[in-house]
Amino acid sequence: MGFNKEAASSSHSIPFPREDTPLLSKPKHRSSQIKTFANIFIAVVGSGVLGLPYTFMKSGWLFGIVTLFCIAFLTYYCMMLLVHTRRKLESFNGFTEISSFGDLGFAVCGPLGRVAVDVMIILSQAGFCVSYLIFIANTLAHLLNNSSSSSSSSSFEILGLTTPKNWFIWGCFPFQLGLNSIPTLTHMAPLSIFADAVQLGSMGVVMGEDMLVYLKSRPRPAVEAFGGWNVLLYCVGVCVYAFEGAGLVLPLESEARDKDKFGRTLGLSMGFISLLYGGFGLLGYLAFGDQTRDIITMNIGVGLVSTCVQVGICINLFFSFPLMMHPVYEVAERRVSEGRYCLWLRWGMVLGVSLVAMLVPNFADFISLVGSSVCVALGLVLPALFHLLVYKADMGRGGLMLDGAVVVIGIVLGVSGTWTALVEIAATKA
Repeated sequence: MGFNKEAASSSHSIPFPREDTPLLSKPKHRSSQIKTFANIFIAVVGSGVLGLPYTFMKSGWLFGIVTLFCIAFLTYYCMMLLVHTRRKLESFNGFTEISSFGDLGFAVCGPLGRVAVDVMIILSQAGFCVSYLIFIANTLAHLLNNSSSSSSSSSFEILGLTTPKNWFIWGCFPFQLGLNSIPTLTHMAPLSIFADAVQLGSMGVVMGEDMLVYLKSRPRPAVEAFGGWNVLLYCVGVCVYAFEGAGLVLPLESEARDKDKFGRTLGLSMGFISLLYGGFGLLGYLAFGDQTRDIITMNIGVGLVSTCVQVGICINLFFSFPLMMHPVYEVAERRVSEGRYCLWLRWGMVLGVSLVAMLVPNFADFISLVGSSVCVALGLVLPALFHLLVYKADMGRGGLMLDGAVVVIGIVLGVSGTWTALVEIAATKA
């Protein structure tokens, strides 16, 4: 996600586009462990990290960190289920190569499995792009309000029918139509490099600013270790969103030079990301206490450095938008126009994403909704279900119960978490 999550692209060995990573094209040379580690980091770390301090404020710092690490472990476990399931299927004589999550769904459950993965890919990737527009619009509106008087700010209102946020979304719209008209990802490679660089630099600056604010604060902001069980589902949704990367694990494992060590590399990368996420969320909450905003960059003041960081992240997400929408186009064009490029379909989807972004006021609430719904299904339920169906004849009772438990827990968390997030969004709008 740079604050972008890579997702699907076509495989050269398959006639129609599949769910595969757009930024990790089919390699001529296999990736070393270090490169695999870096690719996993780039694929997983995204815009969800910006909502973690606010989530920690709602859940309590200790409860938030414990939940974060539990979700990280569960995500890693389910990613490895996908890897083992593919290896099992490919070991059968005459079984074709499985290059993506969608291929795996088709291999396990037939057309229904592919449809399930396709729907989740579309909803998750489009959801990421909605969150990008919310972040961009709210951040620019925040910067404008800090630099303008209330009277000039009110000039954005037109008969009470619009807001500064909506103006910025409409302002992005024509440019996004142009960017999303690019038919191939080859021309987008520089955007990916730029996004990754801005991502790492911005996170470092934000954490540094948080540390300075915390050290200078007298008295220090009051913080809570436990915010109550009623925010568990909200916290789970944000954490699942932050770690979402199930659609990438199969292409990443395919690229690895030493596949026997892929599990260890994946585990080390997920552990490092967990520490980074925990530090980012904790520092943000410690620095600002109950004044922590849903987008942490809004807390770091109006100086030159903070303004540059916020604008830089906005530019990053702006150019990440077409990268994130590319797997959506591949799935939609495969089903609507038999895999052929379709401009009107792409423009219609950009319009739909923009309209949804105008309806959702809060960044963190929305990523909790996406995480609780589609990301739970894509990252937890489907991997465990596919593994259960493929290995059911070879597993003992314990293995069957474990896979079944992950499926059931995922469904319960998904349904109840989605409802909780919708309630939060409705309360914010009210």
